[in-house]
Amino acid sequence: MSGVITRFAPSPNGRLHPGHAFSALFAARYARVHGGRFLLRVEDIDFTRARPRFVEGIFEDLRWLGLSWPEPVLFQSRHVRDYCRALMELRRMGVLYPCYCTRREVRANTPPDAPRDPDGAPLYPGTCRARHDDGEAVPCGDIGWRPGKGPMPPAWRLDMDKALALAERKAGGALFWHEEGAGPAGESGRVMADARRWGDVILGRRDIGVSYHVAVVIDDARQAVSHVTRGQDLFHASAIHRLLQVLLELPEPVYVHHRLIADEEGRKLSKSAGDVSLAALRARGVRAEDLVAMFSDLP
Repeated sequence: MSGVITRFAPSPNGRLHPGHAFSALFAARYARVHGGRFLLRVEDIDFTRARPRFVEGIFEDLRWLGLSWPEPVLFQSRHVRDYCRALMELRRMGVLYPCYCTRREVRANTPPDAPRDPDGAPLYPGTCRARHDDGEAVPCGDIGWRPGKGPMPPAWRLDMDKALALAERKAGGALFWHEEGAGPAGESGRVMADARRWGDVILGRRDIGVSYHVAVVIDDARQAVSHVTRGQDLFHASAIHRLLQVLLELPEPVYVHHRLIADEEGRKLSKSAGDVSLAALRARGVRAEDLVAMFSDLP
């Protein structure tokens, strides 16, 4: 068996749809073609949206597709302390700062023509960057905070300029990642990790404690994932992940971004948009092999 390890990491906030099926099959087949292993991870740190019934639905859908995976499955909700320790380490490095701005305030203080990140959101204007950090607030100190529970805890932002300067000193130069798939514009090979495009990104959310960016790099390292296979919608986020890997001295995986499955109008399938689920397809009598046959570009 080779050292290739891939993973499929869904969030249990809805039923899987054909886009998830393609991504799971892509990861599993990539591992099989290279004589490696395919893992399943449940990314359930967002307890405000995750539901146990959707976890069971994920297992049911993946088994219907003919997939199997080693046990036990990693649940992110059981490792929140590890993510919080990573945030504390970043704070000790001096690259993380508390931010008390609300989303409404950020929108109000950002002009319409302000620079935007790769997802189209306006870059944070740096309102809290120069605030004095009295050390009283700590990352993950108020997990589960809700309005009415007392003073609002901060979110925790990465000081991008400081973080990049430190990471480039550690790496001995500019940061890159190795891409064996392709980005939205066909990017492949050695890709520059231009994390500055994201501005001072939030790494510690005030509601659930941690962000996807922190949890995913910790768990890819924990599970020794060698090849991160995922959709092109996360291509640009790889710059943040590469930056965090260097700062936290985590292993560097290879990235393999694949195309997204779209509807007839060319729109990416989405749980929130109510796109047809695998369970609904089964109920209509669609066979798994018929669905898989539609994906002609699987490994």
